[in-house]
Amino acid sequence: MDVSIAWWLGVVGAILAMLAVDLLFFHREAHEVSAREAGVWTVVWVTLGLGFGGIVAWQFGLDYGGQYLAGYVIEKSLAVDNIFVFAVIFSAFAIPPKFQHRVLFWGVLGALAFRAIFIAAGAALLDRFHWTIYLFGLLLVVTAWRMLKHRDHKPDPASNPLILWMRRHVPMTPHFDGQKFFTFENGRRLATPLFAALVAVEIADVVFAVDSIPAIFAVTSEPFLVFTSNAFAILGLRSMYFFLADMIRRFEYLSVGLAGVLGFVGVKMLLIDVYKIPTVVSLGVVVGILAVSVLVSLRLTRGQRAGVEDHRPVESETDRLDVEV
Repeated sequence: MDVSIAWWLGVVGAILAMLAVDLLFFHREAHEVSAREAGVWTVVWVTLGLGFGGIVAWQFGLDYGGQYLAGYVIEKSLAVDNIFVFAVIFSAFAIPPKFQHRVLFWGVLGALAFRAIFIAAGAALLDRFHWTIYLFGLLLVVTAWRMLKHRDHKPDPASNPLILWMRRHVPMTPHFDGQKFFTFENGRRLATPLFAALVAVEIADVVFAVDSIPAIFAVTSEPFLVFTSNAFAILGLRSMYFFLADMIRRFEYLSVGLAGVLGFVGVKMLLIDVYKIPTVVSLGVVVGILAVSVLVSLRLTRGQRAGVEDHRPVESETDRLDVEV
């Protein structure tokens, strides 16, 4: 796949422009994102992601368009797992709903940067040492098994070693100062709880990237397709979080489906030199696994409350940070 530097610059420029429009024109003022607003933005980002797949198919051929689409679906499905972690992080640091979008916005920028680095490193490894594809495959199979084994485990971002180190060494305040990550109190520059939440979000994405980046290499080895499918999948994470956060408890068996997806792509990578599973088949299997896990979850949790009580804290809860920070 011959991709010119103009394509790379054009895509990166378009992504940055979309983020700038999102922040400066639609979310400049802090406000709680409604389900309706989040739903509209989710449709916008998904449409852009799928539309770019059409552009890839038009410019580079249907095969590459199919590889992009398969990668996009895999990354989008794995990104859903981030939503639950985001909810836990915002609850742990008592971030009011109206400030959560700003944390996720800058979290997305960091995620794009980290993933670009991981993609470049992964592509270089696969290009120079073909056998590393078996390590990626084995990593995904092990991750799938661990996901099944610990599916009921609830993460505790506040106990992460880096967060604990930051609380000991970075001057912090338990109080919010609007949407600011840093503020001044008594002449001292202090980090606000928003900064701690941002660090936790970035840590979570690095952990997820270790799983998701190898997964997409199972359907395409083209760095351009790997990056763009990741980028467009991540861009819609913020709106998807606000759209699904209140009903995430109903997706009880989604983690089983995600483990199935990781296990499948891991096996595909392990068999790459024996039998190459067609992209269309891979896409069908991934969509099928996810559809079954979602339908089973919704059926078995019918009638349960959709709300996530502890994931959408109110501002009065910030008082408990006086003890934690």
